[in-house]
Amino acid sequence: MFRAEADGLRELRSANAIRVPEVVACGVAGNESYIEIERLAFDRPTPATEQALGEQLAELHRHTADQFGWFRDNTIGLTPQKNTQSDNWIDFFREHRLGFQLELAAANGYGDRVTDLGQALSDRLQDFFSAYEPVPSLLHGDLWGGNWGSVDSQPVIFDPAVYYGDRESDIAMTMLFGGFGQSFYAAYQRCWPMAAGHERRLKLYQLYHVLNHLNLFGSSYIQQAAGLMRELR
Repeated sequence: MFRAEADGLRELRSANAIRVPEVVACGVAGNESYIEIERLAFDRPTPATEQALGEQLAELHRHTADQFGWFRDNTIGLTPQKNTQSDNWIDFFREHRLGFQLELAAANGYGDRVTDLGQALSDRLQDFFSAYEPVPSLLHGDLWGGNWGSVDSQPVIFDPAVYYGDRESDIAMTMLFGGFGQSFYAAYQRCWPMAAGHERRLKLYQLYHVLNHLNLFGSSYIQQAAGLMRELR
């Protein structure tokens, strides 16, 4: 997990779009694994910091690859995240994002609440992309409010779950738990406006993270997950 995080931080840094902590070391000492990253002193974000974050995230998303996925698997929280590379975003999302989380949910005892809803949604994924074809953008992958900060009034992102996918996935995660102000969204829209139909797709991408929280933290997320699937269906 730490090796994957180190590779993810390096991948984000290579885009030269937004500040990312430098990886100092990663390895095993005795019976324990470790990762050491650059120490940063955070200050309080301002609307100007949030504006810069929106601008720089759009620049990060313009860093693209030939395929969706990534050269290695990693984790989203403590959950394995499969990144098998694919030319087709719908197939990738169906199998390695929605499908994988639904399989975990069934194994965790929630199948009677989510399997049928999830299958019905999976069968109709193409409906969300009838007039939209995403490009494989470099994604942070887990961009909630606790995974970004301000250093010298400039944004910095960390603790990623990197892969190449639809840029709307990152935006969807920012909206799920808060922590991003209007200056951020306005700046992102100015730099790279969202495509038509993004409101529905944002909910689809939020479902991935809600299902992951269901699998990590338990049944308190079951109603939110099932409700999202009913709405999307």
